Amino acid sequence: MRDLASRLPSSHGFWRSPLRGPRFTAVLGLVLLVGITVLFVTGLLSYAAYNPDLDPVNDKTPDKGLLGFYLFAWPTDPHWLYRLTQGVHVTLGLTLIPVLLAKLWSVVPRLFTLPPARSLAHALERVSLLLLVGGALFTFLTGVLNIQLDYVFPGSFYPLHFYGAWVFFAAFVAHAALKVPVALRNLRAMREERDDLVSPRPDPPTVSRRGALWLVGGGSLLMFGTNAGRSFDGPLRETAVLSPHGGPEPGNGPDGFQVNKTAAYAGIDPAETSEDAWRLVVTGRTGTVRLGRAELRRLEQHSAALPIACVEGWSTSDQWWRGVRLRDLAALVGFEDDPPDVFVESLQRRGAFRSGALRANQVADPRSLLALDVNGEALSPDHGYPARIIVPAAPGVLNTKWVARLTFGDL
Repeated sequence: MRDLASRLPSSHGFWRSPLRGPRFTAVLGLVLLVGITVLFVTGLLSYAAYNPDLDPVNDKTPDKGLLGFYLFAWPTDPHWLYRLTQGVHVTLGLTLIPVLLAKLWSVVPRLFTLPPARSLAHALERVSLLLLVGGALFTFLTGVLNIQLDYVFPGSFYPLHFYGAWVFFAAFVAHAALKVPVALRNLRAMREERDDLVSPRPDPPTVSRRGALWLVGGGSLLMFGTNAGRSFDGPLRETAVLSPHGGPEPGNGPDGFQVNKTAAYAGIDPAETSEDAWRLVVTGRTGTVRLGRAELRRLEQHSAALPIACVEGWSTSDQWWRGVRLRDLAALVGFEDDPPDVFVESLQRRGAFRSGALRANQVADPRSLLALDVNGEALSPDHGYPARIIVPAAPGVLNTKWVARLTFGDL
């Protein structure tokens, strides 16, 4: 009977790796303490960039309640702000995956410890550990699937990732409060303490703990090197071999830069976007006007150098956009001095964000355009012909393509 018990995962002797130990776990835990904190903060900033309190169209988590306490009007300066915060969020998340997996491996014996709870404090620790492990796996998995454009979630990515991240981070904070003092003590100790992670009968080592840490670090460096390039320009983008938006640019010429949704994917009918058929409908305080591309070109034209940055973490370099300022279009319908919020609708047939809302500060920025051209040429169908929104520091999905209607007013 005793021999059978020793072969169960709940037995201390079942786990034979000589690598497990408090110092090994402490190093990984402290790396995650810093990394996951940055990851959570940049994730909240990404959510704020959608301004989900502005309009139900932008808000994918309408029941968030107090979890939306931090939301604020997303700024337009610097124009690369979202490119930076979301690039850090996604690249750091991928880079931390080897560290997270190694940390989970290092503490897996504790998941099988019996009895399940020796005291109230121990029970709370075990619950936080289960929430931590489950939340980590769920949050990282949904993030990776979204980055890879594999939308296989049992629902929308936004609420799943948002609520999963809050559960994970709450458990993470509780676990850190319990374990950080212990981790620091283990790192300062000259001799490793004996605890439930150290096997009483370890197998012969095939690699040192330092070697194992180098292996984990190498895995993180590999994840960084094969994904980070999609947030940069030139040859660096071609190093992002594990990213859907890595590798060479999709074409040459003025419109040969990365695109997420093509016109075909969005169901855009070329007959609707022809010069004769397409009209932009602009509605506001004084009524409605309809403008074709020729009429829009007769309005004052402005240029702005702005990137496209998407929630999946990829971005383009600054492209030269030219068109009509959003605030000038607001002035056509009665908002000469005080451009308000705007609700933007697209010809897009399917997919998320067929419409979106922008705050007044985004409309008022002189670089916010209804773009007709990019890099000196008319927009291509995949880049939003006949007209698209381009706003500094806004997530890519709010730079609506194939614009059909603009409704100015408080939302």
